[in-house]
Amino acid sequence: MKLPEIARLTRPFAHPWAVAGETLLLPLVPVALGLWLNPLDPLWVRADFPWLWFAPAILALRYGPFPGLAGAAVLLFCWLALSAMGWPVGAFPKTNFLGGLILVMLCGEFSSLWVARTRRAEGVQTFLDQRLEYLTHQYYLLRLSHDRLEQDLLVRPMAMRDALAALAAPLDDAEERLPGADRLLRLLAQFCQIEAAGLFVLHDGKVDPQPVSSLGQPGIFDASDPLVQHALERGALSHVAAVLASSERSSLYTVVAPLKTVEGETIALFIVEQMPFFALNDETLQTLNLLLNYYADGLARERAIGELRRQVPDCPPDFAFELQRMVRLKRETGARSVVVALDFPNTPEFVALMRQIARQKRGLDELWMIVGQHRQLLATLMPLSGDAAAEGYLARIDTWVQQQFGKKLADAGVPAHIIGVGEETPASLLQRLQGICHVAEQARV
Repeated sequence: MKLPEIARLTRPFAHPWAVAGETLLLPLVPVALGLWLNPLDPLWVRADFPWLWFAPAILALRYGPFPGLAGAAVLLFCWLALSAMGWPVGAFPKTNFLGGLILVMLCGEFSSLWVARTRRAEGVQTFLDQRLEYLTHQYYLLRLSHDRLEQDLLVRPMAMRDALAALAAPLDDAEERLPGADRLLRLLAQFCQIEAAGLFVLHDGKVDPQPVSSLGQPGIFDASDPLVQHALERGALSHVAAVLASSERSSLYTVVAPLKTVEGETIALFIVEQMPFFALNDETLQTLNLLLNYYADGLARERAIGELRRQVPDCPPDFAFELQRMVRLKRETGARSVVVALDFPNTPEFVALMRQIARQKRGLDELWMIVGQHRQLLATLMPLSGDAAAEGYLARIDTWVQQQFGKKLADAGVPAHIIGVGEETPASLLQRLQGICHVAEQARV
């Protein structure tokens, strides 16, 4: 017989009636052996070792103290029965039974302790098994999600922040009508899976049929195309589904998007002729509109911030331009941005701290340092970021300051303000920043 089979046969019973039967029969086995092997002392009372008490001790170890005491009661009943039948068992062995009961109770206590520990370990193991099964399922779902993300990255290898940072680089070139048009089209091809498209400039309200930049092999421009007319009339992005129900004539194009400045002037048309069917969805169209608006605003940078700079002349041009652009994106696409303002005391120590914090800004963030007579303000414009990103930024700065100086910003008397972009006009927001540190005439650091 193999060891696993022996372990299975000697395993304690779980059914109550089986336990009761073992409790009754197991003590009778040594008594029967005593009657056969040692009839003059069948209970081994006068023996050198009380062998009879092995039975209740085993019961106590297997099932606890109460079955062990029941086994001891069976032995007592056997002694009384033998004495009543006139068997030569002698006087009642008080010391023998007292020592046996103490042994059974100790074994029962040991058994109860380890049964409790075993059950606790089994409960923990059951929980861990269930948790492992759950995590296995979650891991499988995560793996599927990761595979999906890898597939998306094949066609969209850049993050939105990287795209906007790359798009902003060539916009300072004022020699061309549409500077950076080639880079814009390459970026749109990566993000929106566009295969054939062209960028056409408007002169005096008319579209130049020759594209300033093209992607793939676009056909000849048709100014009478219903999708082009629909986009020009609405002044907003239009796709082929928008004209299917309203026009009898089919369109040669898939998407037509006007490039409009902050002032509402249409300076060019972006016309898509070919793109995958599954790429034509709301997310792609919103991304396309976002990038085109960002590019168009960059072309009209000086005109976009002219009025704003006249109202708040000390605001940095980059900060004012980015704020104007984020306000428009919030209004037209719903993309959120925030301004995080840290209000420092105007002392040399805090001026140095403010400059160190300013060097930790993210790639697309814009800063405005305002110094008043008693307070100084570090305003950080965080494009395409919500309140959660602002809280994360403050937590990171707070941790860094605590590591460097042993105290948090709030403990050092530096309150933080989070202001949503788009909830008020850009000029009002800038004036609100000035009012935080009570500056009558701002001086840019």
